[in-house]
Amino acid sequence: MLVVAWVCLTEWGAVVHGHPAYAVWLGVTALASLWTAIVGLRGRPGRRRTTGRIMLVVLGAAWLGATAWLRPYTAVEPALTAMTSGSTVTVSETATRIVLTPRKNSDPTGVFFQPGALVDARAYAAVLRPLAADGHTVVIAKQPLGVAFLAVGALDAARTDFPHVAGWVVAGHSLGGTVAAMEADADDDAPQHPAVGLMLYASYPADDMSETLKVPVLSISGSHDGLSTPAKIAASRADLPSDALFVVVRGAVHAQFGSYGPQTGDGTPAISNADARRQISDTSVQWVDSVRR
Repeated sequence: MLVVAWVCLTEWGAVVHGHPAYAVWLGVTALASLWTAIVGLRGRPGRRRTTGRIMLVVLGAAWLGATAWLRPYTAVEPALTAMTSGSTVTVSETATRIVLTPRKNSDPTGVFFQPGALVDARAYAAVLRPLAADGHTVVIAKQPLGVAFLAVGALDAARTDFPHVAGWVVAGHSLGGTVAAMEADADDDAPQHPAVGLMLYASYPADDMSETLKVPVLSISGSHDGLSTPAKIAASRADLPSDALFVVVRGAVHAQFGSYGPQTGDGTPAISNADARRQISDTSVQWVDSVRR
């Protein structure tokens, strides 16, 4: 119960606005904790009961460890303000996605985005909103338990729900970018609503797709990133097509690709969040505009 309370008190925004899977997880945890306490108080000592209690303690500890590890990073400003509809962009939110829709001059190329692991999907609203203002429909997936591998069907759902989008630039941050690369590689030859580009934010593919990926690639990274380090990004060149474009934002760190506060293991930024976000957004808009032109 204390773990559940700690998560809710510290990251309530991400719990409420995230995929409902984690909220259900917390509910099950609270009920199981209550049930275990009741059974423990009513039970009588004995070898079989003692063995069962030991097993419950071990399983409970593992479950609580997972619950704490899955605690998400909640979005902060300016992402929260970017979640409000305006004169150029309409913002909508459901249990499984956030959609940034241009009010006019809609381009047939959309952007489908996979967040980084455990990051509130709203955290990317500010950095991606300029793409919507430029005319591109932007869909940000809400991943079950904040894990991109559990949202691999979200792109297919977007294809069905947004038939006006002729092709998708599949994008993602960190682990989300790794999954985006898998999706782009698998769907670049789809007859309808294909992947037309891959955009990586501080990310890289898990496998070599230098010969199989048939779409343009943009990799944006930060020179001070402590997680997707410059060395890892440099090594990923061999796994991507030879014409992939690599852009390094000098002084930027891993967490500056979204708005969710500092991240454990990250580097120390040498530029402001606003400067990093502006460079990432400007580069993304220019590149996505060029994909189908």
